[in-house]
Amino acid sequence: MTPRERRLREQAQRHRLILTTAREMAESEGWDYVTTRRLADRIEYSQPVLYQHFKNKDAIVHAVALEGFAELAAALRTAREEAGDPQEALGVVARAYADFAEHGPVLYEAMLTLDPGEDTTRAAGTPAPLADVLAEIRQAVEPVAAGRDSGLLTEVLWSAWHGQAALTRAGRLRPDPARRRLAALTDALLGPAAQPV
Repeated sequence: MTPRERRLREQAQRHRLILTTAREMAESEGWDYVTTRRLADRIEYSQPVLYQHFKNKDAIVHAVALEGFAELAAALRTAREEAGDPQEALGVVARAYADFAEHGPVLYEAMLTLDPGEDTTRAAGTPAPLADVLAEIRQAVEPVAAGRDSGLLTEVLWSAWHGQAALTRAGRLRPDPARRRLAALTDALLGPAAQPV
C-alpha cells in the first residue's frame, strides 16, 4: 500500500468513526448533546482534526441524514421485493417506512427534522439517497396508480407517512392503530373510490 493510499484509508476510517460516534451519542443523549467539542473528546481527536472532515455540527447531521436515507431506501427496497402482489407491496412499503421511523427515531430526526437540507435546494437537486427513497416509494405506487400521476401520489404518500411518524413520535396520535391508519391512507388514495371515472 502506498503512503497516499494509507492516508486515504485513515481519513475514511476517521470519517466513519466521527459519524458512528455522533449517532451513538445522539442515540444515548439526543442530538442536543452532540457538540463538536464532546465529539472530539469522545473519539480522542482534536477539534481541528474533526473540522478537516466536517465544517460544523450541521455538516455531521447532514452526513448522518444521507446515511439514513440510504438505509431507508434499502429497507423499502427489501420490503417491496419481498411482497407478493402490487397492492400488497404498497402496504408492506408503508409499514417498512413506519417501522424505520419508529425503531430509529434519532436517525429519523436527523434525516427529516434536523438536517438543514443544504443539498435539497432546487439548484442543487435532490441528494441521491433521498432520490432513492422516493424511487422506492414510486415503484410501489406505479402498479396501483391506475393512470394517475405516480410522482404526485408518491409525494402525497411520503408526506402523509412522515406526518404520521412525526405525530406518533410526538404523542399526538395513538400508537396502537398505526398500521390501520397506514392502510386507511393507502385505501383512500389508491382504492377503488379514488380511481378516475
